Amino acid sequence: MKKYIYIPVLLFVFSLSVKAQEVVPISKPDVLLKVSENNTSIKISEQDFNVAKADYRQTNAVFLPNITASHTAIATTNPLMAFGSKLNQEILTQNDFNPSLLNNPSQIENYATKFEIQQPLFNLDGIYQRKAAKSKMEAMSLNTKRTQDYLVFEVDKAYMQLQLAYKAVNVLEKALEAANANKKLADNSFKQGYLQRADVLNVEVRVTEVQNQLQTAKSNVQNASNYLSFLMNDDNYVVYTPTDELTIATFTIEDKKISENRSDIKAMQLASNAYEAMNKADKMAFLPRLNAFGSYELYDDQIFQGDANGYLFGAQLSWDLFQGSKRFGKAQKSKAEFEKSKLEYKQYVSQSNLELNKAKRAFLDADNKLKLTTLALQQSEESLRIRTNRFKEGLEKTSDLLIAETQYAKKQLEYYQTIFEYNYTQAYLQFLTKE
Repeated sequence: MKKYIYIPVLLFVFSLSVKAQEVVPISKPDVLLKVSENNTSIKISEQDFNVAKADYRQTNAVFLPNITASHTAIATTNPLMAFGSKLNQEILTQNDFNPSLLNNPSQIENYATKFEIQQPLFNLDGIYQRKAAKSKMEAMSLNTKRTQDYLVFEVDKAYMQLQLAYKAVNVLEKALEAANANKKLADNSFKQGYLQRADVLNVEVRVTEVQNQLQTAKSNVQNASNYLSFLMNDDNYVVYTPTDELTIATFTIEDKKISENRSDIKAMQLASNAYEAMNKADKMAFLPRLNAFGSYELYDDQIFQGDANGYLFGAQLSWDLFQGSKRFGKAQKSKAEFEKSKLEYKQYVSQSNLELNKAKRAFLDADNKLKLTTLALQQSEESLRIRTNRFKEGLEKTSDLLIAETQYAKKQLEYYQTIFEYNYTQAYLQFLTKE
């Protein structure tokens, strides 16, 4: 028995928490501004771009030198190392050529400070790898732009959903007022003996039905508000109210088409270019590489000293003739990836055109549906007005009035839903055709 008592108590507490929730008016420009500044998806795409940018900066090694410095300390009695250390320290004497000392030297300490430089001169595979990294970086930049475009579209949809939810609440609140007024009339008619108890119960059922629909509509307001909070990366999750109402937007579709300059399509083209450059880089790996090198060295028998010094410079031409067919397989793989990227690009453009054609048809359907629902709304409103007047005069059945009430509320909801669909298809068409 106790659990049946707890349920209404919990519902009461829940309703109080909902009523206590802050209601904040917000406009679509405000939402767009906060989304552009705080949205997590945009920040993630920006970090993806930063990763690609860092990869591109690493390819500077194709042109810039590699410079290292080291300090090495050794102690040795190895004949060759001991003789070489003295020679590097420039402390070799005539006595050091004594065969007995050469074969059995005393321990000697050597401290060497060395600066080395390696400068690439001819590295074609590295140049093409740099081109691939640059194409990837540019593709990531365009992906970030497309993410921003998508979120503009998503804000349009979410804001319209919030507007639609409030329209539904307004419609159902008026329907509830009408249902309560009819219930009052029904109660009076029942007391006067004009109505049966069954008719009164039908009116009460209608009141309960509208109350349930109204509660669902209010929940939809909270859901739409929460989604806007998610897009804006706002953890407060307040209830928002739109500063403007859901109205019919104007749009033309005659000249709308998919552009190859659309950021995501262009990004796919750049990605394909990157695969092409990587394939060329794998092919260029078969060519020799030419690198210059040099070093400057300081030697002493004391740590961090350098009484003796010397330098070395030169150039090296290296050619990996065969790596166990590894490079052949790598070139074949990059070639397949390049061909795959071209097919994916073609498929993506084709799919985008398919989506555009579907969206155009959906827009025409929504336009036609809007005309029909507008007419149906006018007719149901007039029908309800007539039946309400006749019911007040006792000339109309309760069931007919309830049907007319239900029909009018339904047509109102359908009308606003159609406006949402009409505006949504326009926003989607703009998203698909945006350059």
